[in-house]
Amino acid sequence: MKGNVDEAVATGAHALFMPHGIGHLLGLNAHDMEALGENYIGYNDEIKRSTQFGLAYLRFALPFKPGHVFTIEPGCYFIPELIDIWKAESRFKEFINYSKVDAYRNFGGVRIEDNLLITESGHKLLGKPIPKTVIEVEAVCN
Repeated sequence: MKGNVDEAVATGAHALFMPHGIGHLLGLNAHDMEALGENYIGYNDEIKRSTQFGLAYLRFALPFKPGHVFTIEPGCYFIPELIDIWKAESRFKEFINYSKVDAYRNFGGVRIEDNLLITESGHKLLGKPIPKTVIEVEAVCN
């Protein structure tokens, strides 16, 4: 990517690499309820789902409450079909360096997933933390 980060996100250019939200509730209302209408679960009369590609798939925008359990799963994906469409349309060319993106077409992607319980005083990580830094990942792989 190139250019101003805030402008790129505001236009939706980032969604080429992250076409979904950063996480969602765990349990029945995460995936099992999608066909019944996520709008009934994660939104209400005041908080509406975004219509912007990428942001439209956040699944949950209501205030966090103690007892909620979320998966936090940032990811970076290189989806050849989506890259081809956006590149052919010159979509967000002021923010996306398509010649560099092409080098990653066969990479696929990576996602880091942690599960958190919202508590009265903050949050609690459920399970072992996922390695995130280069040093942590290399240590696990060795």
